[in-house]
Amino acid sequence: MSSPILISLDAMGGDHGPSVVVAGVRDYRKRHGGEGVRFLLHGDETAIRAEMARCALTDDICIIRHTGKVVAMDEKPAQAMRRGKGSSLWNAIEAVKLGEAGAIVSAGNTGALMAISKLLLRMSAHGLERPAIVASWPTLRGVTAVLDVGANVESDAEQLVEFAIMGEAFHAAVHSNGGRPTIGILNVGSEDMKGHEEVREANRILREGGEGLGLDYRGFVEGDDIAKGTVDVVVTDGFTGNIALKTAEGVARFISALMKEALTSGVMAQAGALLALPALRRMRQKIDPSAINGGPLLGLNGIVVKSHGGADAKGFGNAIRIAVELGRSDYLVKVSESFNRLTAVMEQPPAPAAEHAMETPQ
Repeated sequence: MSSPILISLDAMGGDHGPSVVVAGVRDYRKRHGGEGVRFLLHGDETAIRAEMARCALTDDICIIRHTGKVVAMDEKPAQAMRRGKGSSLWNAIEAVKLGEAGAIVSAGNTGALMAISKLLLRMSAHGLERPAIVASWPTLRGVTAVLDVGANVESDAEQLVEFAIMGEAFHAAVHSNGGRPTIGILNVGSEDMKGHEEVREANRILREGGEGLGLDYRGFVEGDDIAKGTVDVVVTDGFTGNIALKTAEGVARFISALMKEALTSGVMAQAGALLALPALRRMRQKIDPSAINGGPLLGLNGIVVKSHGGADAKGFGNAIRIAVELGRSDYLVKVSESFNRLTAVMEQPPAPAAEHAMETPQ
C-alpha cells in the first residue's frame, strides 16, 4: 500500500484557475487511482466548490483553504514577494514549509513561484542561486531529464555538478525502472577538450569523483543525443537548455503541421491516414505536451512542481503525478547525501596532470 500524502495546489494559478486544477485532480485519480493521496486546494472557495461539484469530488478528497488573494500571471517576482503573502500561491508553498503537505503544484507565475519558493523553503545547496527547472524529454528510449531549462542563465562548474546530482535523483524517483540513471553534460562535441572552461571543469569533477558521488557519468553528449536517449540525464546551463527546449518544441509543431497537411491533401492521403490511425495515435501520445507536463524546481528544501500555465486537465494531472512520486520518494534525502559527498570531493586537490618523460637518445 502506498504511503499517504497530501498535495498542496495553487487552485487559482494558470490561465484557467480552478476549472483545470480541480479537473486535473479528477484526471489524476482516474488514471492513477489516487490511493492515499489527498489534496489541499488554496483559493476562492466558491469557485473551487463549483468545480468540485462538476467533477464529483468530495471533501474527503479535497480540503479547501479559502483566500481571495491571487498572484497575477504578469506580476513581477519582487512584487509577488512583497505583496503575495496570503495569496493562493504563497499559502500553497507555505503548506510544504510547515510540513503539512508533501509537495506543491502550481500553474501560476513562474518567476513568482520560484522567488516565493526560494524565500520560504530555502535552497538545499549553498552554491545554488536559484532552483533548476528540469524537463522530462521524450526520447527513442523513454524519457530523459534535461536541466537546467531556464532558471539559471549562467552556471559554473560546481553548479553543473549539482544539477547532475539533482537530475539523477529526479530521474531515479520518477522515470527510472530500477537501474542507476546515466548522466552526460551537453557540449559542442564529445571530446574532453571541447567546450568552455566551466563544462570542461564540471567534466573533470564528475570523471574524477563520479564514483565517489555515486553517479554513473558518461562524459559529454551533443544536441542530437537528447532525442536519442543516449543518457538518462542531460546537464546544461539554463540559457542553453531553454533554447534547446524551445527549438525542440518548435520542430515538433512543424513536423505535426507537415504531417497534418500531407495526410489531408487528398482522398488517397486521407484513406492512408485512416489505415495508419492507430500508429498515428501512438505517435501523438508520445509527443503530447500534456503527457510530460510538470517541471519540478530542483534544489529547494521541498518538492515544488511547475505546470504549464495553459495546461489542460490531463496536463495538470500529470504534474500532480510527478509531485506525488517525488513526494513519496527519498529524493530529498538522496540529494542531501550526495551534496555532502560533493563537498568532500571538492575539498580534495585536483589530480596532477600526467607528465611525459623525455626519452634519452641512445
